[in-house]
Amino acid sequence: MLVLTRKAAETIQIGNDVVVKVISCGRGRVKIGVEAPANVRVVRGELMEPAAIKRLLNVTVENTRPAVVPVA
Repeated sequence: MLVLTRKAAETIQIGNDVVVKVISCGRGRVKIGVEAPANVRVVRGELMEPAAIKRLLNVTVENTRPAVVPVA
C-alpha cells in the first residue's frame, strides 16, 4: 500500500484518467473528490463488503438456488 500525505486542494494522480483531490480536512474527517471516466466504477469500500453486496442485490446466499433448465 502506498501512503501519501496531502493537504487540502492537493491531488493524487492514478494512471492517466483518475484524479483524487483532498477537498477539506478537519474534525477527524477528510473529504475527497474523485474524478474518473464514466467507465471506471468508484465505490466506497464498505459497499464492497459481502453483507453490503447482499443488501444491494436483495438476496441471500441461503435463498439462492441454481436455475432449472428444462430438458428438451
